Amino acid sequence: MRDPWLFSIAVLVVLATPGPTNTLLLTSGATVGVYRSLPLLFAELAGYNISILVIGHVFGPTISATPVAQIALRIGAGIYLLTMAARLWRSRLRGTELPVSFRDVFMTTLLNPKALLFALLIIPLADPKAPIFLAGFSAILVFVGSVWLVVGAIAGRMIQQKWSLLIPKTAALTLLVFASVLIGSALLA
Repeated sequence: MRDPWLFSIAVLVVLATPGPTNTLLLTSGATVGVYRSLPLLFAELAGYNISILVIGHVFGPTISATPVAQIALRIGAGIYLLTMAARLWRSRLRGTELPVSFRDVFMTTLLNPKALLFALLIIPLADPKAPIFLAGFSAILVFVGSVWLVVGAIAGRMIQQKWSLLIPKTAALTLLVFASVLIGSALLA
């Protein structure tokens, strides 16, 4: 996708779509606020950029041509999301504790199926201007991720303290749905 406007719209729409990484950003914003959650944007940025570059330059042709690789990737990502869901479900917040870590967001983003869309369909990695497209992608990512943190912080303030444990439980159930869709689609393929 070489048209800058279409590229920007595609990136914005895909990144804004609720998914596992956005669920974690929302949860962190809701439980510890925007300021303490800001480092998670770097985790998301690193996870996506590494995944996009590796998929696009190393595994892209194999993943595209091998249905078994696509199935294995979906199952692996689904299992990771199930692990994250279980961890969030069991979390007990203690004021200073971050329910979502840098590593959680990095690994979830690294395994996020959206990276396949970016690497194989949206970001023209073979184009000589690929670094410019990656920079644009990164700028949009920081903007969208920040919005998820702010929305989470607003939601967290609206929920009374006695309901605060509901936030990680809801996030866990959301991740469970995403994991089920990934694993289910892999098993049906």
